[in-house]
Amino acid sequence: MIEVVVDDELEGSFSAPEGIENAVLMACEAAGYSGEQPEMCIRFAADAAVQELNATWRSKDSVTDVLSFPMQEPPEFDFSESLGDVALAVPFILNEADRLGLSQADHTLHLIVHSALHLLGFDHIDDDDADEMQALERQVMSKIGLHDPYPMQSKENPEKI
Repeated sequence: MIEVVVDDELEGSFSAPEGIENAVLMACEAAGYSGEQPEMCIRFAADAAVQELNATWRSKDSVTDVLSFPMQEPPEFDFSESLGDVALAVPFILNEADRLGLSQADHTLHLIVHSALHLLGFDHIDDDDADEMQALERQVMSKIGLHDPYPMQSKENPEKI
């Protein structure tokens, strides 16, 4: 089960986008876990709450778009147990979407795909890992009919953005 939580202070000013469950399921499938229904929590929070989580768990006293908190170690996952939690900084990601010229819902779904892959053990710490993770993100985003999240990176323009 995918639990979606919108913090009380965002009620009335923000609604979680449609398609969250499908985005997560497609991320699981792309990562090789087809047919699995994950247990996880996706929290939409105020910037200050995500900044506090970032300071507490990553020693970075700043807001960021999304944080992933895996509760299992790859490569073996027990989908009857929680994969982990995700926290999205709503004002931050809505401003980020506007700055990037993206639909707020589409950008939010991309961040959910990105964070689901983190819960499944993918990261972008080094270039090879980043290339693998970004390829999976592109694959999922294409399958769900959304934008290429890394349009500046292509065979013609391999620079990292």
